[in-house]
Amino acid sequence: MAWTTPRLDPERSRRRLQLLAQLADARTVRERERPQRARTKQLRQLIATRRRATD
Repeated sequence: MAWTTPRLDPERSRRRLQLLAQLADARTVRERERPQRARTKQLRQLIATRRRATD
């Protein structure tokens, strides 16, 4: 038996996409207001990536 996911009703899907867009906008505004925090996050990601690559 194949797994199928139930289709969301269009209104719920639209609201979900709208919420995700609002969250993304809020994230960019927050990072714009606090550039040091964004830079720190990028550096941490870079360090973690390099650690994984050297292990």
